[in-house]
Amino acid sequence: MSQASSNYRTMAELYIKGLTGGHIDPAEVIAWADDLLCNDPDTQDWMIDLSTAGADDRMGVVHHLHAVKGEVDEAALNAMLSERGWA
Repeated sequence: MSQASSNYRTMAELYIKGLTGGHIDPAEVIAWADDLLCNDPDTQDWMIDLSTAGADDRMGVVHHLHAVKGEVDEAALNAMLSERGWA
């Protein structure tokens, strides 16, 4: 498994927590997926699903985030949660 996949899984977990906690809007996650599609040569289905999700479909975006493969880096996740004040 690549480092990028692991980082994407950690970011997905951060966004899941942000969306379910009401801290961010789906549009922020969709913008992240759009950026990945433009900059990551290894396009994956979940990137396309997120990029084309509706900005008003919070639970649909959460559903697509669960499809991101990899391992969550718990230390990095906890640091990002603290930085954003979500911990």
